[in-house]
Amino acid sequence: MDRSQPRRPPARFLTCVLAITAVLAAGCGGGAPGGSGPERTAGDTPGGGAADATGRLVPPGEPETVAGGLEVPWGIAVLPSGGALATERGSGRIVRVDDDGGVSEVGTVAGVRPRGEGGLLGIALDPYGSRPEKVYVYYTARSDNRIARIDLEWGEDGRLALGESRVLVDGIPAADHHNGGQLAFGPDGLLYAATGDAGRAERAQDTGDLGGKILRMTPDGRPADGNPFDNLVYSYGHRNVQGLAWGPEDVLFATEFGQDTYDEVNVIEAGGNYGWPEVEGVGGPDAPDDLVDPVVTWTTEESSPSGAAVAAGSLWVAALRGERLWRMPLTGRADDPLGEPEALFAGDYGRLRSVVPAPGGDGLWLGTSNRDGRGSPAADDDRVLRVPLEEGGG
Repeated sequence: MDRSQPRRPPARFLTCVLAITAVLAAGCGGGAPGGSGPERTAGDTPGGGAADATGRLVPPGEPETVAGGLEVPWGIAVLPSGGALATERGSGRIVRVDDDGGVSEVGTVAGVRPRGEGGLLGIALDPYGSRPEKVYVYYTARSDNRIARIDLEWGEDGRLALGESRVLVDGIPAADHHNGGQLAFGPDGLLYAATGDAGRAERAQDTGDLGGKILRMTPDGRPADGNPFDNLVYSYGHRNVQGLAWGPEDVLFATEFGQDTYDEVNVIEAGGNYGWPEVEGVGGPDAPDDLVDPVVTWTTEESSPSGAAVAAGSLWVAALRGERLWRMPLTGRADDPLGEPEALFAGDYGRLRSVVPAPGGDGLWLGTSNRDGRGSPAADDDRVLRVPLEEGGG
């Protein structure tokens, strides 16, 4: 594994570094861009992952199938009452997956035009209450990618259906590849969206273009107060972000596909420039000082990181090409927030797209992506898997 990615001295720190350090010393995790500690590449040091009171690594339990027969599930959003909603990239359907494995159709999103890596992608639920009334989706339309808000209708028997839909954001660049697509509500109650450069790398450095960015908006799709460029753009210089997850102290981690050399995990700050296309991986001594370095890199063949989740004291990342689940412990160090990446279930379940904390919070749910044209599907693919997280795992 590559070890040639030392991190440069930090260009800047988050203003809450001291507060993060004090809180995380009690066993939480988070981070900031830059820092004096070494940037991690898989294989640097032994160990990593959640540990019990003795400091020993606590392995997750063996995955079990929750549901099968899905058509390229892309995003998963957990319902507060149990189960989850999942998007199917090619069919444009939203399906409900119950804890007991039952699968039912909620509805088909109008206007989805699948092509290549595009289609119905990310999904997020209205974060308020035990019965969400709105569902948010990111999808590829005929000429662009869009974010829409759809009414979620609850029947007397608990069944769900899609109601009226409203497009909140359009004009996000679309192509056969590099569509981004992740949606997530942050701890601030705002909606975040990850976009790709749609195959035109120069977009990533243009803060007036929606491609190659992380966007931050109100639930109505308006730019959030405090956005650094007075538009939807929150951070820029991204190639293709597909995972968003918050750690303690509201630190935002994002996973990003590299081109030929390095995939990345970044800590996102408002206005941060993450380097693409000038830099892939760590910038090195000749890179501009204002670029924010990743906190973890992998070679592209061992990862292609998609979904991300924080649970049980670790950041978990689902890998497509790498066909594994990565676990990185939250270290409690603001200058070096993630420990050594540990590969789990390598090759056992094929391409892994999504990872979210399981309903009830006692494990993870993973979504496979073996019917996306690049995998070798088993008879019951694609699947949602449950990974138990054992006592002492964080």
